[in-house]
Amino acid sequence: MELFKLPLLVISLVAFLSAPIAALERGGKRESKSSGPLEMDSTIFSRHLLKDSQPQKVESLSHGYMSNAALEEAISEIGQRCGHISNIYSIGKSVKGFPLLVIEISDKPGQEEAEPAFKFTATVQCVLTVTEELFIGNVHGDEPVGRELLVRLANWLCNNYMKDPLATLIVNNVHLHILPSMNPDGFDMRRRGNANNVDLNRDFPDQFYPLNDGLAQRQPETKAIIKWVEGRKFTASASLHGGALVANYPWDGVQDGSSRKEYFACPDDKTFRYMASVYSRSHYNMSLSKEFEGGIVNGALWYPIYGGMQDWNYINGGCFELTLEISDEKWPKADELPTLFEYNRISMLNLVASLVKSGIHGRIFASNNGGPLPASVIIKGSDYGVNASRIFGDFHRMLAPHESYEVAASMPGFKSKTTKISLGIKLLFSYHSPYIRIIPVLSTKEERNFQVPETKATTRTKEPHFSSMIFSIELQATNVNTIPSPYCFVRLLIIRLHC
Repeated sequence: MELFKLPLLVISLVAFLSAPIAALERGGKRESKSSGPLEMDSTIFSRHLLKDSQPQKVESLSHGYMSNAALEEAISEIGQRCGHISNIYSIGKSVKGFPLLVIEISDKPGQEEAEPAFKFTATVQCVLTVTEELFIGNVHGDEPVGRELLVRLANWLCNNYMKDPLATLIVNNVHLHILPSMNPDGFDMRRRGNANNVDLNRDFPDQFYPLNDGLAQRQPETKAIIKWVEGRKFTASASLHGGALVANYPWDGVQDGSSRKEYFACPDDKTFRYMASVYSRSHYNMSLSKEFEGGIVNGALWYPIYGGMQDWNYINGGCFELTLEISDEKWPKADELPTLFEYNRISMLNLVASLVKSGIHGRIFASNNGGPLPASVIIKGSDYGVNASRIFGDFHRMLAPHESYEVAASMPGFKSKTTKISLGIKLLFSYHSPYIRIIPVLSTKEERNFQVPETKATTRTKEPHFSSMIFSIELQATNVNTIPSPYCFVRLLIIRLHC
């Protein structure tokens, strides 16, 4: 049966390298005496870092971690051993010339999937589309846990594809791009910044700090990320950091560019809180934090930064990015890495799977000839939309469940269309529970009579077997194709625009 696949889900787990004395993964200091606009040399904004201290201490802590050469070998081994579901490619080079290698994991790696078909088990079929997600690690050189965990994640997916339901769901429905190390030079030098001692998480253009928009000083690693994101359609992403335990979401700064701490919500605040909560509640103990309620935090409320990758991805790439602080210690002992992976494994998997199970996914066609249209899709109340692809006219947009939305599609030369939708399932995740509670919100008689069962996790992995989200759609000049199944009731939004 032909089915649509979700857009590529790009999970960027980025491990940033910070000075050994720095306490925060996002960089800078928690406290600042300034309350006005930041100066160029402010520690919260500055790209360039102070000279690192205590290198011998960090060197002793790094024993047991993969070197850059070992990392490259591990990535190559994944490509050879799992070539049927992986593709290894480079997005550029670091200052010192080390390749920025990416592991793409998908049932059709390296391909644009012309066939909108998907089947993840023998008993469940859903109308879905393929989504792209990005994980980036090692953004800061002295925060290496992310690069280690991302390689382990790629190996776990390779080992469990067609054996574990969740691994199979992700591989079949998501193009997962993993960049284990964004800052290999910083890791090699055991410091936060890159070879030019620049903090890469202060090096991106920033909506609240125009002085950061100049290209002259942009680092090659940053340029590679920008070119990469602008050239693909990533639905969501995450970067991995160390030095705290919390899921951070936009905005990272405040409108006046100051160091004042306040909750500064972006237009998709509910969606970001949902995504952050998926990670936190799936984690071993992140949601139990006494410092951050529920284990999540708005970046500007925690401490504002400018030039960060998270906000840039959301604004310029239409990519919903989280900054994940995954370890209280930047350099935990290497023998603790297997435990840290288990603490974060379900969180990473559930975050990827949430892109398949939530949001809106569909296609836009011209009414006169049925051809796909690269139209713009906007959610009322948010200025940040997504564009459908030119080849298939498919679009994918993260949205919080259990909410109603107005979706508008528009394109020059065509009449706009607006559709009201209600996302009717709320997924509650828990690391300690083998079940996912599914709370349907059903509006039509057909849907009210449809029962979505709770699904028990497999005994072997204790991974939850997701049931698909129910889309309840009130139509306004649109058509909807529906294919039900015993465990799946998904509606794909098809919008036809008239000239």
